[in-house]
Amino acid sequence: MTPKIVTTLKSYSWPQFHADLFAGITVALVAIPLSLAIAIASGASPAQGLITAVVGGFVVSALGGSRVQIGGPTGAFIVVVYDVIATHGYDGLVLATFMAGLILLVAGYLRIGNLIAHVPEPVINGFTLGIAIIIATSQLKDFLGLTAPGLPADFIDKIAVLWAARSTLNPWALGIGLATVGFIVGLRRLLPRRWPSLIVAVAAASALAALPGLGVDTIGARFGALPSSLPMPHLPAISIEQIRTLLPSAFVIAFLAGIESLLSAVVADRMIGGRHRPRAEVVAQGAANLSSALFGGLPVTGAIARTATNIRSGGRTPVAGIVHALSILLVLLVAAPLAGLLAMPAMAALLIVTAWNMSEPDKWRGYMRASGADRLLLAVTLLLTVLVDLTVAIGVGVALGLALRLRDRAARAADDWTPRDH
Repeated sequence: MTPKIVTTLKSYSWPQFHADLFAGITVALVAIPLSLAIAIASGASPAQGLITAVVGGFVVSALGGSRVQIGGPTGAFIVVVYDVIATHGYDGLVLATFMAGLILLVAGYLRIGNLIAHVPEPVINGFTLGIAIIIATSQLKDFLGLTAPGLPADFIDKIAVLWAARSTLNPWALGIGLATVGFIVGLRRLLPRRWPSLIVAVAAASALAALPGLGVDTIGARFGALPSSLPMPHLPAISIEQIRTLLPSAFVIAFLAGIESLLSAVVADRMIGGRHRPRAEVVAQGAANLSSALFGGLPVTGAIARTATNIRSGGRTPVAGIVHALSILLVLLVAAPLAGLLAMPAMAALLIVTAWNMSEPDKWRGYMRASGADRLLLAVTLLLTVLVDLTVAIGVGVALGLALRLRDRAARAADDWTPRDH
């Protein structure tokens, strides 16, 4: 359970530090607009996204079991976080995140986190696709510049409200959103390695939105000025009733944090030819969620896209992740007012692109060629995620996957059975 930073620092060198420094700063420039956008989409304030990236990112790198894992807020949490805030307020989310941290710590120490590896892949793919659909639809209001106050959380009701508000479409907002998508795609194709395309694209589109008379909303106009310091750590009032009520949400947060962080670590291992320590990684995620909750942040997990950016930029030790967290802190302390100038349609476009990438379109054809049982499992999980609830989707998906696995095992056992000779 020894953190990777302990072993990697034994043979550390100045050339590696230079590489980690560049990678950490590059990832920070990618993480800043994503953290802001994820927090806004989750129903939290933009500052809470940056706080999560600073505190959670630092702890994940300092204590984690991967050489290159980058921690912070991710799109996978938007649905559950939005629901918890809408139902229990922000204090309820902080307590649920704190409880999830404790659950992950216990899972890590008892090696329960290894059970996550047995969750059927179609279930993971199904709720990932479902989350991507929910994220994309939740951003249509700002992407199109619609006037639709009190957007409901329920998917069907949300679509109905958006359709009813279609006459309020702001063509300038739509233009800024499309320009942001174009900038992101174009920069990634032209300069895929050295440019932090996300922040450049959002900043360029926001500069266009600053032209007078467009009526395009910004972060500052909607949320006010961002704080220029970290808050003091604290926890809200805790009661037995709150713990009982929030326990299901805490388990979902812990499950998502464990799943996404271990998946990200596996992807990173393939990219660098390394091997992460699952137990240390789960414990680090627990500590990161505890820490984020204490500072009033959002749930934390390993971020696959930011981890891949770190690797492509030359990061090879947890020092890069620590530099990433400290770089975001420096921006928070020095340049927080600039974040208020970012245009809401640009942030919405960023999350729509993120949702598209989350859905992994290159794998859709493979889903269609999968077995009937796997397609059923994926479809049920996806539909329940979008139309009912993420907690129900995960529970039903895992239970159905287990039932299908037991059925197949029983069928194979029956085929292999031969009567005894008497």
